[in-house]
Amino acid sequence: MTRPTAEGDSTGTRGGLLVDPRRGDVEDDASSPGQRSLLAIAGSLLVEISLPKLLFAWTVSLLLPAVLLGLAPLVATAWFSSVSEHVLELTGIYAVLLLVAVVALGWFGWRPLFRVAETNFWSLNALAVQPGYVFGREALRHLAELLFGGNSTAAGRAGLRAASSAGAGIMLCLCAGAVAILIWPASRWVGNVSDLALLHHLVVPTLANAVVLVSGYLAFASLVWGFADANMDQPLDLAGFDDAPSGSRTWRVAHLSDLHVIGERYGFRIESGRGGPRGNQRFARLMARLAAIHAVEPLDLVLVTGDMTDAGRATEWAEFLDVLAQHRELAALMVMLPGNHDVNIVDRANPARLDLPFSPGKRLRQMRTLSAMAAVQGERVYVVNAAGEPAATLNARLAPHRRKIADFADHGGLRRAAGLVGVFDDQFPMLLPPVQEDGLGVLILNSNADTHFSFTNALGLVSVEQTHRLAAALVRFPKARWIVALHHHLIEYPMTVATFSERIGTALVNGSWFVRTLKPFAERAVVMHGHRHIDWIGACGALKIISAPSPVMDATDAESTRFLIHTLAAGPRGRLCLLPPEKIEIAGEVEGQDL
Repeated sequence: MTRPTAEGDSTGTRGGLLVDPRRGDVEDDASSPGQRSLLAIAGSLLVEISLPKLLFAWTVSLLLPAVLLGLAPLVATAWFSSVSEHVLELTGIYAVLLLVAVVALGWFGWRPLFRVAETNFWSLNALAVQPGYVFGREALRHLAELLFGGNSTAAGRAGLRAASSAGAGIMLCLCAGAVAILIWPASRWVGNVSDLALLHHLVVPTLANAVVLVSGYLAFASLVWGFADANMDQPLDLAGFDDAPSGSRTWRVAHLSDLHVIGERYGFRIESGRGGPRGNQRFARLMARLAAIHAVEPLDLVLVTGDMTDAGRATEWAEFLDVLAQHRELAALMVMLPGNHDVNIVDRANPARLDLPFSPGKRLRQMRTLSAMAAVQGERVYVVNAAGEPAATLNARLAPHRRKIADFADHGGLRRAAGLVGVFDDQFPMLLPPVQEDGLGVLILNSNADTHFSFTNALGLVSVEQTHRLAAALVRFPKARWIVALHHHLIEYPMTVATFSERIGTALVNGSWFVRTLKPFAERAVVMHGHRHIDWIGACGALKIISAPSPVMDATDAESTRFLIHTLAAGPRGRLCLLPPEKIEIAGEVEGQDL
């Protein structure tokens, strides 16, 4: 088929169109940071956003957890005080029996209260405390690099990053401590039953309690995080690739990421707007090229580290799966994982798009992603349980939910969405086990933060539970080598940037902690990710990190793009060696060529 052009097309207009819809228009650039400045996008956001919806979302996400956290000590002490008074009024066996009943009630009844307080504390930690620390750390690092890092060596910049981390921790500790001291007089930690009858009297102390708790935690945590980040191995460009050990096994891994498949023939991508490619022809050419390579030099794995789609829509997944159906041998080798464009809210025409926390929209995108992953790898990957064991295949884990997922996809609704809470998160991490005990396996993570706002959809966070399961799996397979695969980059790249916006809001919020968690396994693991479309290979100490470019984005139809094929080798004493990669160019499209 030949793509019609404005100069000669099937409509017979012969250039008579005032505006050629095939070339897009300003609406295609509405959410593109490549075509518009962040300031312009923020201006559109302020104009377009629904303020009542935003206020409600903030209330549910931030204010409600803060209230529950601040109220917990008042409710607990009021209950304890009331029970104590009744016990003192009794004597003998009745007092003993009542005391036993109170202890039992406290053990079984107040554990949920503790869980509520704990859940809301960690909710505030993920939404406010950790992002606040990361923002302060990266702001100080950016300022330090602008002032002192102009002519620094790589080692000098690493030292500057470490010093900035410690400085940010100290500064945030002092600021948070000052806030806690300032608010302390308004706080109140002991309540009584009469207070619970007049809840409006508890508004100020409840909020003050929450501020004191969160500020105190931030003061302590930022100091710990700051010095931990300062003492960790700083990211550096990879000093050199390994030599292939004689006679060792090797694995060829095609690393793809950020394909951003769209559902329209002439559609543009959200991030690139009209500065990027139209349609999915480049993805089709990429897969054809990969199939030709595989026919000559067989691949062992095709890894796609997220953002298979541009907005997680059903038509985009259909286009993606249709292309895979033409390359069944490659599909049988493919392992993929969710990116922020697959599951979080994005809108090509409206950067102010906002989903409420309980909106069924995000749940629907999660179920589409799980459905596609199950279709591609459902019989080959296993869900890791708390003991690090590959408990069941993905398809087996989803089997009890299939009818509910299909019903929700057909009819939607809040009730059906609520019935699928946890189904998506519970499947991670997944594991593609090694064929031999000392072979190569893949650990598959979901690194997407739970955001509901188009402007913040790129935030990344690996949950504590996921990380613990990941570490347990690495311990359970002590001889295996591993690819740890996720979408987001772990930490900001060791390169100077022109603007602060380039280094904030896209890396893992808890990336430094995640790197430290992987450190004991660094010799037998390599981390592969995508997200920023940056071709970079580096390391934090012994842990090698590979960032994939996008073979589709950041180029017009006429320009070429690339992806990499990596060769991994089994080294001595369980090491995983990284050999020089093979860069594969995808040529641009010639206008009017036969597709």
